[in-house]
Amino acid sequence: MNKKVLTALAVAGIATAAMATDVSADTYTVQTGDTLSSIATNHNTTIDRIISVNKITNANLIFAGQQVELDDQAVAPVAQQTPVQAAPVQQAAPVQAAPVQAAQVAPVQQKPVQAQPVSTAAASGSTYDQFIAAGGNAAMWQSIVMPESGGNVNASNGQYHGLGQTNQSWGHGSVASQTAGMLNYANSRYGSVDNAISFRAANGWW
Repeated sequence: MNKKVLTALAVAGIATAAMATDVSADTYTVQTGDTLSSIATNHNTTIDRIISVNKITNANLIFAGQQVELDDQAVAPVAQQTPVQAAPVQQAAPVQAAPVQAAQVAPVQQKPVQAQPVSTAAASGSTYDQFIAAGGNAAMWQSIVMPESGGNVNASNGQYHGLGQTNQSWGHGSVASQTAGMLNYANSRYGSVDNAISFRAANGWW
């Protein structure tokens, strides 16, 4: 039996001229927008028959250009335009674009990067531990010490010194003495450590 390929005409809105009818035709080339239902209807066969003959495992998944075997009773339809017009519906294949939306979740994973400053504080190791042990707190370390000195107890720009970058004598010396000096300064000048933190955030200095 000679196999002939029937190609669906894709001219929207215009019924095709009568196509050659060949009772022996048993192969069809899938066109964009085709479904097993439309192919079965246009070739006087059934979806189950096409699935069985072609051993199709997913009746909802066929591809343009795919060769579909039809049973010997199949006859080419006079007009195949209606199924072709249904193409936009079947081009719902863009549903495969859904994974792209999944990729948009990736930026959310970038948020933990903002947590790096916390690890930067901890990276100071014993200096941070000594600061906390001397009465300092994590908020003061993050909002004042890190912006001012980067957690370096010996930091100096020629005028200001230490963890809190001050020109006071307590800007020199041990972590404990500098921490005590910063706490006293925050409470005496701003009324509390929280007020000092707020002032530093608003003005860029304290």
